Amino acid sequence: MTIRRYLLTAGTTILTSIATYSQDFIPAYDRFSGKETSYLTLEDGTKIEGTLEDLDRRKGLIEEVTIKDANGKKWKFTPDKIKSMYLMPSGFSKFSTNMDVGTKVKKWDATYIDSEIIKKGYAYFEKAKVAIKKDQEMLLMQLLNPGFNSKIKVFHDPFAAETMRVGFGGMTMAGGDDKSYYVQVGDNVAQKLKKKDYDDEYKVLYSSCPTLLTKVGEKIRWTEFSKNVYEYTFECQ
Repeated sequence: MTIRRYLLTAGTTILTSIATYSQDFIPAYDRFSGKETSYLTLEDGTKIEGTLEDLDRRKGLIEEVTIKDANGKKWKFTPDKIKSMYLMPSGFSKFSTNMDVGTKVKKWDATYIDSEIIKKGYAYFEKAKVAIKKDQEMLLMQLLNPGFNSKIKVFHDPFAAETMRVGFGGMTMAGGDDKSYYVQVGDNVAQKLKKKDYDDEYKVLYSSCPTLLTKVGEKIRWTEFSKNVYEYTFECQ
């Protein structure tokens, strides 16, 4: 089998896995394109467009973003200056996200997020107050449910270990369900939700929707977490 044919076969298998297991969450990304346009909104409302020159991280957390604008000028921003941003994942992951979001999210309730940009394959980051151990920190986090987050926001946990991780083009592929996420309910501080705790925590998360609790019953599956959040968003008053 030629290398090209092997890659095409592997790509088809991966996309099938994503469609089956991603459960409407956008995958978490590690690497981003330096060629496609990035979109930043600063805390003062200023909008910056340009190509990504550098993304500095420490222990998984974003520390500095460098953007080069159309005039060739480089802008460096620390997370405290950034309100939100759209970054294009690098390589193969662009198409897979486009397919996943464009075909699986039937409704869109987040009016402040540009659905057309997301459907092109972009990852979306926003500022969130996160509980880390006994402290609370404002961090720039990747939002994994940009289309249905009016009640519960689910952020990638940059510290999370995974049940199985397969890297391809800077993306965490299906089959690698994160063992934890940072979950923000309403305006509350985002708290870490671990896979091992979901059986206990789901009744608290969806306590205002008895219909969903009855529907889920005792058959709680971590792999259906995003499906539960989606149903909670649109089926519960």
